Amino acid sequence: MRPTPLPESASRPVVTPLSPSVVYASDTPDMLDAQYDGDLHGYTYSREGHPNADVVAQAIDRMEGAPHLGVLTSSGMGAVSAVLLGLLKAGDHVIGGNQLYGRSLRMMAEDLPRLGIETSMVDPGDVDAVRAAMRPETKMILVEVVSNPTLRVADVLGLSALAKEAGVLFVIDNTFTTPRAFKAFDHGADIVIHSLTKLLSGHSDVMLGYVAARDKATNDRLRVFTVTAGMTPSPFDCWLAERGLLSFDLRYDRAQATAAVLAEHLGGLKGVKRVIYPARHDHPDHARAEALLKGQYCNMVSFEIDGGRAAANAFARGAEGLNFAPTLGDVGTTISHPASSSHRALTAEKRAELGMSEGFFRVSVGLEEPTALCDVFSRAVEAAVG
Repeated sequence: MRPTPLPESASRPVVTPLSPSVVYASDTPDMLDAQYDGDLHGYTYSREGHPNADVVAQAIDRMEGAPHLGVLTSSGMGAVSAVLLGLLKAGDHVIGGNQLYGRSLRMMAEDLPRLGIETSMVDPGDVDAVRAAMRPETKMILVEVVSNPTLRVADVLGLSALAKEAGVLFVIDNTFTTPRAFKAFDHGADIVIHSLTKLLSGHSDVMLGYVAARDKATNDRLRVFTVTAGMTPSPFDCWLAERGLLSFDLRYDRAQATAAVLAEHLGGLKGVKRVIYPARHDHPDHARAEALLKGQYCNMVSFEIDGGRAAANAFARGAEGLNFAPTLGDVGTTISHPASSSHRALTAEKRAELGMSEGFFRVSVGLEEPTALCDVFSRAVEAAVG
């Protein structure tokens, strides 16, 4: 039985309609064939695509300058998985930045080797080290422009040249920087990844990922893999993400401006051992950040306080009004503690190598009034270290 058709209207909805239908009916087998063959555009089964996903993909395509319709996935890690599992095979080798997001690190350290895909984790700011890690079977280099959570800046231009020279795919996770700060395709990326869960959607109520490739055949392979693996995004999450994208530029600019204020404020507090923000002249990659990001330093600030877990607990309790949560990109400021969340699977020694002690925090700055936010951090640091 067919549903009752929607009433006709001379006007149109201002908000994109939510399309929760799982199945789309075609008139004849010939029509269905034409859709699958690409001769006729239409939806068939929502695992293979649906209107709300395409609306969001097109919006991000415009922001990133993607040459083909990007692929939405059910999470940011879905997009990472689509690239690593959808394009690599047993016997291949991939090089990853050694300070990737914790789950990306885990996939490269544990899951890919189990499937016969070899991995090397290298400092993405050291092109010579990446070159030394290259092998004949290397197929891909994967980095974040600004690493999570230590905010190191990759040598994107050097890595892009190396990847082109070696004939390997250069993959950029642009989640932290976003296309507002950095156009990955313009800087040599072959594939761009986003966790839409974060700043692009921006309200902590969406779980989505995005991936797009410069080469159409590669883009098609990614799409086919996500369909086969069932990485289908929810229409409702896509609908919410579109709403978030409408205010993205305003949210990004406000949060980034406040992040710069907060970083400066934290640098003057007793008990704060170091502040990590690419705009600061004491950042180890400041010159590279200036050249790449051109003043768009993102809304993330990391810092370290004196003391161990007890001090970290006291700081989290003292940050009244802020959410202590393993997320980023919300309209409100959130604080995370990598040792107990994103990088908890690493040993304490390994975290120390990466610069993450028990007193290390990552801040995703939101839309609060800057002075009030700085006051909260002052009280929280005092509560932690006296």
